[in-house]
Amino acid sequence: MSDLRDAAMRSKAWPFEEARRVLKRYEAGPPEKGYVLFETGYGPSGLPHIGTFGEVLRTTMVKRAFEAISDIPTKLISFSDDMDGMRKVPDNVPNREMLQEHIQKPLTSVPDPFGTHESFGHHNNAMLRRFLDTFGFEYEFVSAREFYTSGQFDETLLRAAERYDDLMAVMLESLREERQQTYSIFLPIHPETGRVLYVPIKHVDAREGSVTFDDEDGREWTLPVTGGNVKLQWKPDFGARWAALGVDWEPYGKEHAPNTPIYTKICSILGGRSPEVFTYELFLDDQGQKISKSKGNGLTIDEWLTYAATESLSYFMYLKPKTAKRMHFDVIPKAVDEYHQQLRAFPDQEIDQKLANPVYHIHRGQPPASDMVVPFAMLLNLASVAGATDKVGLWGFIQRYAPDASPETHPHLDEAAEFAVRYFRDFVAPKREFRAPTDVERAAIEDLRDRLKAWDGGLDAEELQSLVFAVGKDHGFEPLRDWFKALYEVLLGASQGPRFGGFIALYGVDETVALIDKGLAGDLAA
Repeated sequence: MSDLRDAAMRSKAWPFEEARRVLKRYEAGPPEKGYVLFETGYGPSGLPHIGTFGEVLRTTMVKRAFEAISDIPTKLISFSDDMDGMRKVPDNVPNREMLQEHIQKPLTSVPDPFGTHESFGHHNNAMLRRFLDTFGFEYEFVSAREFYTSGQFDETLLRAAERYDDLMAVMLESLREERQQTYSIFLPIHPETGRVLYVPIKHVDAREGSVTFDDEDGREWTLPVTGGNVKLQWKPDFGARWAALGVDWEPYGKEHAPNTPIYTKICSILGGRSPEVFTYELFLDDQGQKISKSKGNGLTIDEWLTYAATESLSYFMYLKPKTAKRMHFDVIPKAVDEYHQQLRAFPDQEIDQKLANPVYHIHRGQPPASDMVVPFAMLLNLASVAGATDKVGLWGFIQRYAPDASPETHPHLDEAAEFAVRYFRDFVAPKREFRAPTDVERAAIEDLRDRLKAWDGGLDAEELQSLVFAVGKDHGFEPLRDWFKALYEVLLGASQGPRFGGFIALYGVDETVALIDKGLAGDLAA
């Protein structure tokens, strides 16, 4: 076993811990199907959101970790439950009135409100696949509609008809008495209206593989369980899919956790072995509410990528997946800077540290070098005080600070400069709130200005930081963070900001003196 495999087998990084759980399933030998199957599920009831992407990314990380400790082939399936009936019209789509008449139809039978695809389900599937492809994920996309209609699911559906009573016993035990009276694991698709029917099943014929039921108008129908004529209720569908595909590992949000025993029993009755499951915490919006596809709250995939590179999103997804995290625009700058901090640390780390570094899992063990000689948070403040309207306006300052840097030699920095201008314009500028200094603060800021006027120490960020620190100390600020907070609020219009010495080095000593004069004169607050 190589040193890398040795280290991976003892690594405490969560993808390796999960990979070892999967490997333990096959201590006696590789799976009969010839590969280990990782699956993610997608409910295309609304536009894909960042949580959907997070599932595939995290699954990919575990799959790659497994490949580092085992030679068993792997496969990742992204399964879309597009046979699900549309229960309500999403809030964030056009032509909502048109969709209203298609309530309870399978999503792949609902017209596309955007007018670009065969159906609403096809549209949302395409949105998901486009993004997964953009990230270069290696996956196989499976549509529930194709799964039900192509024959791939037939064997499992026929077995469900044969073992109907056992499956119903599992489900009825979990339902209230009122719900028990009408419940069936099978949901027929009405042959005329195309709607998914939630009606009692009068008879299940195991030999014929069919179900008999009355529709809402009292007419009796008999349909085969195969060929896309029925679908399974979502909880039985979960376990049945595990059995049919032979899933070995699947992640899902904590709202599914209470149902795991049900999924497991369904899978077992249908002759399968339940997978290792990974329950993650939910993403929240800035109000602490769960991100929802239908509500469209929180960040979308495209919104994040408007203001930061894809790797920063991957970094955010890697962190503490079992801890609930608020996901809104304010987290982007921090994610960008922390990602680059980890990139810079990676080359000098020991093998155990490298395997625990998020960038190892983001970049398949081969992370690039960081060229971010200026932090993203600093670029935001530079855009603010420089009034930059494009990245060209920032590069003059950047090259004075780092003469060897250029858009050609530092492409990530160049990209970040453009993102910073965009982010500042849309999120920082509208929230800036400058204030006048107090008398104590004014005296200290004037002292800082005077010392900077006399400064001849060049643009060394640490020396300038020491100068700023000394001014705050000399003027009795306790704690010293109150001094820096005053600088940020008076000069930058925010309560938080960068290391001020680094900011001066980037913006320039003379320019900072001019900025201070504006702040003291009240021009910024005005």
